[in-house]
Amino acid sequence: MTEFETVIGLEVHVELGTQTKIFCGCAVEFGAPPNTHVCPVCLGSPGALPVLNEEALKLAIRAALALNCTVRQESKFDRKNYFYPDSPKAYQISQYDEPVGEHGFIEITVQGEKKRIGITRVHLEEDAGKLTHSPYGDASLVDLNRVGIPLIEIVSEPDLRTAEEARLYLEELKSIMQYCAISECKMEEGSLRCDANISLREVGQRELGTKTEIKNMNSFRNVQRGLEYEEQRQKKMLLKNEKIVQQTMRFHEESGATVAMRSKEDAHDYRYFPEPDLPRISLSREYSEERRAEIPELPAERRQRFVEVYGLPLYDAEVLTVTKALADYFDGTASRVRDPKSASNWIMGDLLAHVKANGLEMEQVRVKPEQLAELIGVIEKGTISSKIAKNVLKEMLDSGKDAKVIIEEQGLIQISDEGQLREIALRIIATNKKSVEDFKAGKEKALGALVGQMMKETKGKANPQLVNQIMLALISD
Repeated sequence: MTEFETVIGLEVHVELGTQTKIFCGCAVEFGAPPNTHVCPVCLGSPGALPVLNEEALKLAIRAALALNCTVRQESKFDRKNYFYPDSPKAYQISQYDEPVGEHGFIEITVQGEKKRIGITRVHLEEDAGKLTHSPYGDASLVDLNRVGIPLIEIVSEPDLRTAEEARLYLEELKSIMQYCAISECKMEEGSLRCDANISLREVGQRELGTKTEIKNMNSFRNVQRGLEYEEQRQKKMLLKNEKIVQQTMRFHEESGATVAMRSKEDAHDYRYFPEPDLPRISLSREYSEERRAEIPELPAERRQRFVEVYGLPLYDAEVLTVTKALADYFDGTASRVRDPKSASNWIMGDLLAHVKANGLEMEQVRVKPEQLAELIGVIEKGTISSKIAKNVLKEMLDSGKDAKVIIEEQGLIQISDEGQLREIALRIIATNKKSVEDFKAGKEKALGALVGQMMKETKGKANPQLVNQIMLALISD
């Protein structure tokens, strides 16, 4: 049976986090009333001339450098000609043969092994509008607020071989963009969009197969689902000696299937030519180096530091560096406690569960890193047990109060007085003689039942380690 190799390349559009559009002063505001942030420039009115937003250029250069690209000292804008109803000029100002950045890479970890995915180019361009189609198929409404919003398009080399690798690449790319404050990368708001090119070829063949492009994927999971479906569709066709047609596919989330939309255009179909209304971009090395200095510690570097400095397992480091806000939170907590792994456990467990359950961003969490560190500190000192600490943290998350305040208000200080615990233990033993006999008969679970009775009587405030020691000593005599 013929074996095939899958080849995947991704084109990712990232909306730059500027206050205004790329070539005019119209505001960038998600969710604004339709067609309220438009002007003659972004609508392409005759005689209206574009002027480049320098902040968009700075962000594009910063992104290119963070993706290990070479930043061109000379670049230019081009007109990409095509007619869509949501593009009032009938062309898009983009970059073609001289992009801002090129020849970069991202490293991902696949099954414990690092793999480098090449990045062909990073180029600036303007966004188009948004169409809303009637469910009856008889009309479409256009909102042009999005026209002219600055984007970078990040084009990967065809180095991805599985749908899972594509998802991992996107996750790492998103993290890098967020760490560098390039974009919020909210797929639900369209500030990060992905088109995936996929083709199959026989194993050992060097020439690429005929590709299709998948659109309309609104989550990384759906990118993976769409690629997996299209991979199997093409494979079945090739095994039947059917011809793959180069076309654009739409992914249907409900069915998990891809459906043909239109024939896929090549670059020459767009009739690119230099944008006559914008001058060439000339960058000094100093200007590029200033942008490089703006790049913070990136996700890969932070993962490595968390493992080497804090002694975390790689899994913990990967979870805690998904977003910069989460990594900052862990840093702020771990630097204040004796055992950084305990900080990792509390954040990855109770804290992230609270964030997910309430649909929060890390910046919205009411408990600050220093407050969580204080809670961990009182556990380490034996002031409260870990079990009680869970309830204290819940109260902290709801009220924003400090741990010590809640402990004092609710009288939760752990009982560690041996004499007091011994008296309680003797009373428990006297009323649970069957459990004592079972333990002496070799049933070790009986000890747990006696300890449980003590914890119940003390309302969870007894020091669990001390309770175990005292109870074991008493019933072993």
